[in-house]
Amino acid sequence: MNDLDDTDFAILRLLAEDAGQGAGAIGRACGLSQPAAWRRIKRLREVGVIRSQRLRLDAEKLGFGVTVFLGVKLATKGRVSLEDFERAVSAIPEVQTVEHVLGLYDYRLRVVARDLPDFERVLRRRIMTLPGAGEVEANVLLSEERRPGPIG
Repeated sequence: MNDLDDTDFAILRLLAEDAGQGAGAIGRACGLSQPAAWRRIKRLREVGVIRSQRLRLDAEKLGFGVTVFLGVKLATKGRVSLEDFERAVSAIPEVQTVEHVLGLYDYRLRVVARDLPDFERVLRRRIMTLPGAGEVEANVLLSEERRPGPIG
């Protein structure tokens, strides 16, 4: 969509910072009335620029003190379909994201666990038993700074 203006980008930056803001607050920040801001947000949703709003939970406060990024290389690409692997891995509650990637590994997973022994249990009993799971590399998250990404 190439017809976004500076106000649209300002709205997107505000929503990326806090998607729970109402149209009134967005309008005040952008110099618009509440109805005008609401119409712009609605249009951005309708054309697909805004795909969804998500609730971001603090995993540590929920008892999940360890986050691990796993690189997973499928052992037998010809015998197991990517869809079968994706369906099976997506059913594991501790797996927060599944990304099919290009590079050394076929998939990148974000996995949360209560602690390292809990992660080891998830790895051994759930992830390593997935259809086609082969080589795995784990990187433990030490800290994270979230940035919304480039917007206009």
